[in-house]
Amino acid sequence: MSETLLLEKDGPIGWIVFNQPEKRNAVSQEMWQRMPDHVADLAADDAIRVVILRGAGDRAFVSGADISQFKDRRRNMDDEAEYRRISSKGQEALQGLAKPLLAMIHGACIGGGVGIAIGCDLRIAADDARFGIPAARLGLGYHYRGMEKLMGLIGPAYTKELFFTARTDFSAQDALRMGLVNQVVPKAELEGFTREYALRIARNAPLTIRSAKTTVEQLLRPAAERDLALLDRLIADCFDSEDYREGVRAFEEKRRPQFRGR
Repeated sequence: MSETLLLEKDGPIGWIVFNQPEKRNAVSQEMWQRMPDHVADLAADDAIRVVILRGAGDRAFVSGADISQFKDRRRNMDDEAEYRRISSKGQEALQGLAKPLLAMIHGACIGGGVGIAIGCDLRIAADDARFGIPAARLGLGYHYRGMEKLMGLIGPAYTKELFFTARTDFSAQDALRMGLVNQVVPKAELEGFTREYALRIARNAPLTIRSAKTTVEQLLRPAAERDLALLDRLIADCFDSEDYREGVRAFEEKRRPQFRGR
């Protein structure tokens, strides 16, 4: 059997590819089991500055959970608890990645696909992308953590519209209007645009990006739960770094800085 979750490296870019194109990249339990190892590999590789999630083939980013496994692996709430334990480890690995995480979305981005996309820092969509959360067609309950993250992006009214209607035909422009995606580009240009976007990010100072990403995450928490000492340390790391000195020199010398992440 072919590997259903691929890891690829391309210069400073790491790619994690959902590889079930015959099922429109529906996410299986095996994919979630594999995810923490792939994320750990990319996190530990200093040459990798940006990570991109994508779907194999030309029909889908991720079309949701692999429903063919529901009958055997999600039969009841006990099975569901085990499925959530496994999938949570994969999701937590992605959420804990300190490097920028992008979703490159084409075709179907449905249900769990939306959940994966909103866990990324940025979402770039092709103009053929279609979005939806059809939980109400299946009668399943959607976990509140995922709904909270979705609401943080698009607000309560759009969240209710996605869930109440169970539509799976929200367009890329609908998603842009809602705030669900950052950019929409022609499908033929999606990979080139996303790669160039990632390279642009990769050329910037990794310590500054880590500080910014962590700061946003902390500021989304209630004030009493924010780790401000951590944020102060990350700011100090920037100013005490070789990269800061390189950035200042490069500005004075009118050249592009060469950042090393230290």
